[in-house]
Amino acid sequence: MSAIQREVVPLIQQQRWGALATVSDDVPLASMVAYAVEPGLGGLLFFISQLSAHTRHLLAHPQTSLAITAPDTGEGDPQLLPRVSLQGRAVPVARDDERFAMVGALYVKRFPDSLPRFELGDFLLFRFEIDEARYVGGFARASTFTGDQLRGTALEMGG
Repeated sequence: MSAIQREVVPLIQQQRWGALATVSDDVPLASMVAYAVEPGLGGLLFFISQLSAHTRHLLAHPQTSLAITAPDTGEGDPQLLPRVSLQGRAVPVARDDERFAMVGALYVKRFPDSLPRFELGDFLLFRFEIDEARYVGGFARASTFTGDQLRGTALEMGG
């Protein structure tokens, strides 16, 4: 495992808000979404309304990207902020799927205020599996990793 991989995993695990990129009819859309992380980076979880365009886009085209960055404190050069762009597929976990209760509980643990939305029928729980990650850790510090490499690093790091 590389030192850079050891930077990427905590960035994904510690943040909870990212820019989700979807596409429909060749028109791109970026939307901010909350996400929870499965153990070992097995997947990221989005709980989003079907009233949102990005949800409809994912249902039609599950290939997506999620951009995550370290917080901007308003000081220094924001181009030096560590950031990662994750590519993969986001597919809904059906409410009658045996995994729904487990991944739903992970999401609610991360976002306790989301619990009432689980009673609303228009919200869907998506599981995003990382295929590839492009990390930029500052000036001239960029690397690309597979999802398997990141999952292996997460497991080696204990989570």
